[in-house]
Amino acid sequence: MLSEFITLPWEHVVLVVLAGILCGFINTLAGSGSLISLPILMFIGLPPHVANGTNRIGIFFQNIVSTTNFHRQKVLDVPMGLQVAIPAILGSIFGAVVVLELPERAVEIAVGIILFIMLIPLFFSPRQWLLGKKMDGRRVNQPLRWVIFFFIGAYGGFIQAGVGIFLLSALVLNAGYNLVKANALKVFINLIFTPFALGVFVWQGQVDLLAGLVLALGNGIGAYFASRWAVSWGPAFVRYVLVVVIVLAGGKLLFFG
Repeated sequence: MLSEFITLPWEHVVLVVLAGILCGFINTLAGSGSLISLPILMFIGLPPHVANGTNRIGIFFQNIVSTTNFHRQKVLDVPMGLQVAIPAILGSIFGAVVVLELPERAVEIAVGIILFIMLIPLFFSPRQWLLGKKMDGRRVNQPLRWVIFFFIGAYGGFIQAGVGIFLLSALVLNAGYNLVKANALKVFINLIFTPFALGVFVWQGQVDLLAGLVLALGNGIGAYFASRWAVSWGPAFVRYVLVVVIVLAGGKLLFFG
């Protein structure tokens, strides 16, 4: 069941829409946009777990918009997305179920450290992030890939914020895509597994539909422009955005969580 609706005065509507625009834009180009939307949802009166669940509505609509745009621009590898979405779905359900059992602060610190570690290949292996690499299907460690995407899905089910960066890293470093194609796959995979995690939050009564739909409006607007610019401006632009987001998001989780 859904939680009871909160009343949204017009200034809160404007605030949530603006947060959604920033969240949708950042999530589509890199990830961690939820570090903006989650605090705003709590600021307008949602309890932390309700904010965590409600945020998934905006994420879901954001990914519909960006996936549609990437597909129209012919940069979306649907078969690969469906393949890795299976372990991600299982992981997202697991993560959403256990979210109430783990201390959120410990997870935030761990994620912040991991995000800063991810800066290393961004600076020292830039060609792979920009150009991708040709992968030999016979040499792909499929069980390892399933484990990677299961845990990414589990983290997405747990808190969502930062899952896009983990997906991008796996799709570039494990699957060999450049950043633009990895971005398209990232939002597609997110689109597939988000409803499963959202369903768990709805079942637990941790979703406010009204606030979620208002957020979704902003997320969709941000995702629309980001998914168009990601292709036209190329992987180098996305890489710069990713570096900035990792530094800001990692610092926020480690020092201001």
